[in-house]
Amino acid sequence: MLSNRQLFLLNTAQTSHSPRLIEIERAEGVYLYGPNGEKYIDLVSGFAVSNIGHRHPAVLEALYDQLDKYLHVTVYGEFVQAPQVQLATKLLSVLPDPLNTVYFTNSGTEATEGAMKIAKKYTRRREIIAAEKAYHGSSQGALSLIGNPEYHRAYAPLLPEVKFIRYNAIEDIDRITSATAAVILEAVQGEAGVRVPDADYMQAIRRRCDETGTLLIFDEIQTGFGRTGELFAFMHYDIVPDILLLAKGMGGGMPIGAFIANKAVMDVITENPILGHITTFGGHPVSCAAALASLNVIVDNRLTEGVEQKAEAFRRYLQHPAIREIRGLGLMLCLQMDSFTQVERISRYCAENGVIIDWFLHCDTALRIAPPLTINDEEIRTACQVIRDGITYAQQSG
Repeated sequence: MLSNRQLFLLNTAQTSHSPRLIEIERAEGVYLYGPNGEKYIDLVSGFAVSNIGHRHPAVLEALYDQLDKYLHVTVYGEFVQAPQVQLATKLLSVLPDPLNTVYFTNSGTEATEGAMKIAKKYTRRREIIAAEKAYHGSSQGALSLIGNPEYHRAYAPLLPEVKFIRYNAIEDIDRITSATAAVILEAVQGEAGVRVPDADYMQAIRRRCDETGTLLIFDEIQTGFGRTGELFAFMHYDIVPDILLLAKGMGGGMPIGAFIANKAVMDVITENPILGHITTFGGHPVSCAAALASLNVIVDNRLTEGVEQKAEAFRRYLQHPAIREIRGLGLMLCLQMDSFTQVERISRYCAENGVIIDWFLHCDTALRIAPPLTINDEEIRTACQVIRDGITYAQQSG
């Protein structure tokens, strides 16, 4: 009889030639557990998904409660479903004006796609500007916004009239013109290796968009829901985007995303043509119930208030001469190393010794650290010791 690992390699699509092949039997809090007693501290959070930890009791309770009522009933936007209504109401209560209308999706990529559509239709323009080394998803439209030609070539042609600027480069801002429908930026560039912009830059982008009638789309798919120490990272910059993209940490472990805009912008999908943007499973009632519970945990327990202190603990415990730089905002951190060989060895050593870390799509010389916001000091100290040992191991084996 074949093992799960063998069946995984045989029957499921592979995204690389060297998958981790770590089998997970269960998860709880900041820990993942394997079938043979393995125990791992999860410093990746399912890629910024499990912000309140795995299987939080409040999320489980919300899931069980909704399972007893109904699952999918119809396509999004037709029936009044309490989990969707309650989640949208709660989200808008913690967001500033003019963000006052929510469209729920299944994922961050779908949120990106919806945002591009409403931006182009509302402005009646076609050009979209994104940033070099950006990542906004992998569908054809979202892929067009990835600022790395290596990921375009195999899938060309992609969307026309997409242009790129350098992230955090004020001198590029004049490329935004009255022909630009939208500028889409990550609030912190994630897959580029956690690049935190200057507040002055973001404010200048906001002003330029206002001057040219361009919509500003903020991708907070990785940064949202407390990851950076604010509920949403745009709050660090004292600006408000026209369209906000959310996913990952939104659902407490369940798949869900959203794009949020002013009603005047969002309403363009209601006519010419009617049903201008539709989804069957977007805003699934079970995912919405989980997302509402997760958001309530973050807000009611003030989880953002401990983020910076925990980030400083990582910086304090991760002192090692081989680390070139620690970049980040809140619990979205990056350890800059010298080479991918180092990063791969460190990552493998950590996994073998009970700590899950990873690297970045556009920056494979750095290590990703994005633990659940609920991680405590003892867990941080333990994980950092393993990482330091892994760095030493990588040096000795090099």
